[in-house]
Amino acid sequence: MNIAIVGAGSIGVATAHALAQAGHEVTVYERHGTAAEEASFGHAGWLGPSLLQPWSVPGLSTAERSPTLPGRQALPRLGSGNLAAQLRWLWQWRQAGRQLRKGNVPTAAMAALEALTQRSQQFQQSLWRQWEFDPEYVAGSLVLLGSEAEHEQLKPALDALAEAGTRCEALDATQTRLREPALGEETTLAGALYFPQAGAANGRLATLMQRQAAQSAGARFETQRLVQRLQPGGAGRTARLQLLGEDVPRSHDAIVVCAGAEAANLLTPLGLRPPMIALHGYGVSAPLREQGYAPRHAIVDWSEQMTLVRLGQRMRIVAGAELGRRSPMHESTLQRMYHRLNMVFPGSAVLASGVQIWHGTRMCTADGLPLVGASGLPGIWLNLGHGSCGAAIAQGCASMLSDLMDNRASFLDSALLDPRRFG
Repeated sequence: MNIAIVGAGSIGVATAHALAQAGHEVTVYERHGTAAEEASFGHAGWLGPSLLQPWSVPGLSTAERSPTLPGRQALPRLGSGNLAAQLRWLWQWRQAGRQLRKGNVPTAAMAALEALTQRSQQFQQSLWRQWEFDPEYVAGSLVLLGSEAEHEQLKPALDALAEAGTRCEALDATQTRLREPALGEETTLAGALYFPQAGAANGRLATLMQRQAAQSAGARFETQRLVQRLQPGGAGRTARLQLLGEDVPRSHDAIVVCAGAEAANLLTPLGLRPPMIALHGYGVSAPLREQGYAPRHAIVDWSEQMTLVRLGQRMRIVAGAELGRRSPMHESTLQRMYHRLNMVFPGSAVLASGVQIWHGTRMCTADGLPLVGASGLPGIWLNLGHGSCGAAIAQGCASMLSDLMDNRASFLDSALLDPRRFG
């Protein structure tokens, strides 16, 4: 098929690569000058397990369970815009969380998210070896726990990971400090969860590298191309898209929308309203001060719902959950991130100069799973709503979409990710 992909973030590039490898003629349209310029630019690059990335699955975080606990500042901040939509999404998210806590057992959504993560990890490692890519990969992940209660609250996720065969070691405070000797003495620590097969990477660099692989497989990338509107196929007509500055729409057998936060502008005029909401956050990248003071692994500070990673010669800390329209940066959130970095890994970064602040948007569904599959309109397909897990599940989602478009049996029940599952 002749397939168009709208968006060249990590999801769009992975999708282009998968479809080109399957033998399709693929054209990617990107409104920026290169790939990975928006949600894929400054995130943590966390590559698993996705279940333990902040705001990945409803009902797991300490802040959600008890707003009086120390992590309460990690709760989402309501923003400007459609307040009713924000409250409705929060209600749906919390309802899903209550169901999880009521059963306290792994859910189908958890199993699906881990299956996507494992599929992605296998593909990424193979791709990086084959192409000799170096995306500043950090081997091993640690989830820091501030109390035994946090460990107990994560039981459903840990059970889901165990059922999927994901290796995990529960460490006490002493073992954790031996594995991460640079941890600050003031850090409240009950222990940690260690995942030796997980890690993190520079997500933007990894996406740019995969773009090369996709091009080698035959995919074409057209940058600085703004897609203004889509037209579904049907009645013997192929799907079409209109580019800014062109008079005649371009025809394709299928169009895959991977446009993240911009997808609504294309889909709403068609009567499609994907059930997802914008969740804004921050990524702070600062020059490394001293290697011995930096973490050896990819770190999630579960109490504060923050991710800390050393990427090359920089430290990156990612946090924040703001709903609604994108607003000016909240200085209080940034100051909390700086303070926490100095507490958990004191002296690891230079914060006085050379700091880069990224204010990004990820699109989240109320059940934590992406929207992957047919839209319900002829010729229009979706790969959206990956939330905080885009880097970790991009390859798995791309593989599944390729299977669906070619009518192949897939590694996962497609109904779990069906864009129409919310009714």
